[in-house]
Amino acid sequence: MLDLYHSSRDELIKLVLAQRDRLADQAQRLARQEADLATMRAAITQLTALVGEVAVADGEPPADDPAGDAHPAGMPGLKPGQAPPPLARPPKRRARGFARRRMTPTHREVHALADCPDCGARLTGGSVKRTREVIEVPLAPAVITEHGYLERRCVACGRRCVPAPELDGIVDGRQRLGSGLVSLIATLREEARLPFATIRWYLRALHGLELSVGALVGAVQRVATRAGPAVEQLRDAIRASPVVHADETGWREDGHNGYAWTVSTPTLRYFTRGSREKAVLEEVLGPDFGGVLVSDFYAAYTNYEGLHQYCWAHLLRDVHELRQQHRTDAGVRGWAKAVHRLFTRALGFTSADPAARRQAQRRFEGELAALCAPYLDVVGDRPAGAAAAADTDGNPTIEATAPAAAAAAASAPQAKLSRRIAKHLAELFVFVADPAVPATNNAAERSLRPLVISRKISGGTRSELGSTTKMALASLFGTWRLQGLNPLDQCRQLLAAPQV
Repeated sequence: MLDLYHSSRDELIKLVLAQRDRLADQAQRLARQEADLATMRAAITQLTALVGEVAVADGEPPADDPAGDAHPAGMPGLKPGQAPPPLARPPKRRARGFARRRMTPTHREVHALADCPDCGARLTGGSVKRTREVIEVPLAPAVITEHGYLERRCVACGRRCVPAPELDGIVDGRQRLGSGLVSLIATLREEARLPFATIRWYLRALHGLELSVGALVGAVQRVATRAGPAVEQLRDAIRASPVVHADETGWREDGHNGYAWTVSTPTLRYFTRGSREKAVLEEVLGPDFGGVLVSDFYAAYTNYEGLHQYCWAHLLRDVHELRQQHRTDAGVRGWAKAVHRLFTRALGFTSADPAARRQAQRRFEGELAALCAPYLDVVGDRPAGAAAAADTDGNPTIEATAPAAAAAAASAPQAKLSRRIAKHLAELFVFVADPAVPATNNAAERSLRPLVISRKISGGTRSELGSTTKMALASLFGTWRLQGLNPLDQCRQLLAAPQV
């Protein structure tokens, strides 16, 4: 190896000239490769356009009628003809006829004639000719029990003795509403999503019980307070889960905007309210979470350092919207169909070999990258379509191989989505490598749906305590709903359990 510190001037000049020639050769080689890449991108763009044209030929709506619902033009000034009614679908047969299923009778009445209607003779005995079931719910008044505690004096030592309350399982704490009534109020409020005014009417009409709105609010808050340790256990169990779904929605508190976050698994749900910053998600998941996070493309999820699966339902929805906005563009149609077909193939891939699944993940990533490459506005650190070359002195320069094609590709309708896909490419096919990871974030959408309905009914909460209560009850009842448990029974068990 040449010693640069002790070499002569001629040796150093010779080394510099050799390095210049090598750089010139590499620059020319890079120019040829990027020219080939630009040609391949142009070919891919043409192929996606052909796919769109073939899709139209296969039965999709033509470009001049993208919606596929054109009707013959009538006389000017007349209303257009209505679309033909859809074909009637046959009714879906139920697995079980719940409306006709006989129930176990709790009471039985026998109807029989005492005398013959024709001759008046006495009738005795008989057999059951038919039965008829009548289901009724009695209007049961509330049971109000007064517990009296007698004080007795010991004749031996003179001590006055009063028994302890001993009402565990009957009433929670020092309130007067029993555990069953409190559970019913909380269930009507959270599971049935009834306003407090409607709950008051229900208790008054069916049970003759008159309670104020403050008493109902206090009962619901009591359940949320007792549920504090159970909600923390739900959060800890979700943090230890291998796959977690996350999403957020708006939730107003005392007229101020905020967001309700949910993290969920197939059997657990947890809710909290805060801002829309990533700090809320980090606090919920905790510093030790090492599972796979499934989410949409909101920016708060982008800094998660572990395995991350972005939702394909959101991505395909944006692809479909792009296609609807550019219905006459064959290139957009072909690109959209190619992306959808690639996802369908990835979703249908199965293998018991982990190495084969990882290899398939990289293959799908490469195919998706090839679909998006023609529409990216940068190639490495150069503008699209630019290739490296060398001047007569061997100095690297930048010259455009296809500037018009590059500019058109960078401004194509697919460019914005292509940049998003390229940014999150490594987090789009995690579900291929790990079959336990779903390809969409539908679980989080379903988790938020009851909360969104409740928000549309109530408009939000009025205080921080109300928001805390709502999130705790949503976590509890949402988890019970997922697990197929009776929320009324579970709420009674929660209140009847000894306080720790």
